[in-house]
Amino acid sequence: MKGMAMVRVYATGACPYCRRAEMLLRSKGITPEIIRVDGDPMQRQAMQKLASGRHTVPQIFINGRHVGGYDDIAALDRQGALDPLLQDGGQKG
Repeated sequence: MKGMAMVRVYATGACPYCRRAEMLLRSKGITPEIIRVDGDPMQRQAMQKLASGRHTVPQIFINGRHVGGYDDIAALDRQGALDPLLQDGGQKG
């Protein structure tokens, strides 16, 4: 079996959608790297740059590819497209 994907989630401590995203990922066997942006302007700037200017949280990256926020990964999951992304341990690009 291939390795699991590397998942990074930019989040804040008070964000319910950040928690939902983490719970969804954990239910898939993924332990995401959580990067807190509340109180860290440098991390928030980095997130905005990587996420094409998006400033809301969570912003989720799978193997370095921006996939959006919680609603986006929930939609991918409903479509059956999230699992293949998470099972691809190889880097894209």
